Amino acid sequence: MENAEATPRAVVYSALLHLGIVAFLALAMLNCTRWEGVADALHLPGALRPVTCNRMLQLQGPVIEATLVGPVGAPPPPAAKHAQKASPKQEQKAEPKPMPPPPAPVRVLPTPVPQPKLKDQEKVAQIAQQQAEQAQKAQEEEQKQRMAELTKQKEAERILKELAKVKAQSEAQQRKINMETQKAQQLADLRKASESQNTQNVPVARQAMTGQAGTDNAAYVAALQNAITQNWLRPDNIPVGAVCPVEIVQIPGGQVISAKVLPSCPFSDVARSSVEAAVRNSSPLPYKGFEKEFQRDIIFNFTVTSSQ
Repeated sequence: MENAEATPRAVVYSALLHLGIVAFLALAMLNCTRWEGVADALHLPGALRPVTCNRMLQLQGPVIEATLVGPVGAPPPPAAKHAQKASPKQEQKAEPKPMPPPPAPVRVLPTPVPQPKLKDQEKVAQIAQQQAEQAQKAQEEEQKQRMAELTKQKEAERILKELAKVKAQSEAQQRKINMETQKAQQLADLRKASESQNTQNVPVARQAMTGQAGTDNAAYVAALQNAITQNWLRPDNIPVGAVCPVEIVQIPGGQVISAKVLPSCPFSDVARSSVEAAVRNSSPLPYKGFEKEFQRDIIFNFTVTSSQ
């Protein structure tokens, strides 16, 4: 209820306030003379009058006519003109015209620097921000491209390493296959050599001892075989029964001077070297009790037995 009653009252007060403002503005537009007319019409005393006009002073006395001389002087009255026309003989000296003062120097102000408007500043700031964002995006794209190239390079290096590893494994496998093939060929050659010697049906020891026969010769051969076998490291690819002739040079007492495998030996180079090393490591060879069978140069057929 209070709000309903206060609303018309506020509207009335607002209307009165606007009317007062309009009346004040209308009075403010009046000049001094009109203010005095309004004050005279309202019979206001001097103390209540808001505006007082300044009046011209009027002095008592006769009117003095005067003529101004110079650029600010007024034109002569008509009577004076008639007097001049009536007496043309009287010449009046023309007074020299005063020189006009020199013009004041014009001060040229510097051209003001145009200040960008607020909208232009906002537009410039927006353009600068867009350029900064574009530069940042370009930098990010370049960084991504570098990372992609680095990843590709690492992947290529990894692939090359894998290929090198596979190649090395393949080469190792090929070497292994070649070794196995060589071993199989050597075994086949040893079997053939053993079979050929068995078909001859000739005692190996007696053949090697250069004409010495008898049980004493067989015992000497067995002693040499036993001594050399104990110092021989047998390779895995040597079959039982294989025979490798070795030329041995010794001196009395059994000291070995030299040991050389003959070309007819079917062993590989490694196996041949192992037989020669076994003969040298067996020095001195059996001698005591075999003085009659001793010879300086002998060809000993080294035979692979099952006990090795």
